[in-house]
Amino acid sequence: MPFREINAKMVEATVAPGQKLFSQRGAMLAYRGEVSFTPNIQGGQGGLMSMIGRRVANEATPLMTVEGSGTVMFGHGGHHIQVISLAGDTLYVEADRLLAFDGTLQQGTMFMGSQGGVMGMVRGQVTGQGLFTTTLKGHGAVAVMAHGGVIEVPISPGRDVHVDPQAYVAHHGDVRNKLSTALGWRDMVGRGSGEAFQLELSGSGAVFVQASEEKL
Repeated sequence: MPFREINAKMVEATVAPGQKLFSQRGAMLAYRGEVSFTPNIQGGQGGLMSMIGRRVANEATPLMTVEGSGTVMFGHGGHHIQVISLAGDTLYVEADRLLAFDGTLQQGTMFMGSQGGVMGMVRGQVTGQGLFTTTLKGHGAVAVMAHGGVIEVPISPGRDVHVDPQAYVAHHGDVRNKLSTALGWRDMVGRGSGEAFQLELSGSGAVFVQASEEKL
């Protein structure tokens, strides 16, 4: 794994010859060694069609290709950073949450309307989450950003997890999601930021939840 957590808001990545990383533009804080940073117009390993999908959805996050030999420190906006390791599985994450990730990972785009049909599209409109979600697949590590830290909540058959849409960061595994109505005590606290809706995640995997309802 090329990422080392320096503290809750900074990570250090090791860059080796013949390898590359992708990072959000403006996320580099400092570096040592012979390292180059190049704007990436194709958005990682997903290719042209992946880039077009995110452009249509207005969700393309500008990326930099990081190459050379050395170490680079990353951070952005004082956000908390969580490093997620992938072992051949797929991570589904909002594009603006990505801080940096291994160049070995294959990047793509999934239309969330395909998970729950119309409800997937409603989710994007009501909660502010995008209709298109970035996918990262393969063996490697991903550094994602969040407010107030992140906790990984397991999802297993028969043990669905309900998440406030504003607190959702990412998920992985064989997980299905849909928007559900949450009529309960949270509707009585006087906040109008979308507590009447929840993301209901079922299947087998895990969801990453931030300790805040604040969007990046």
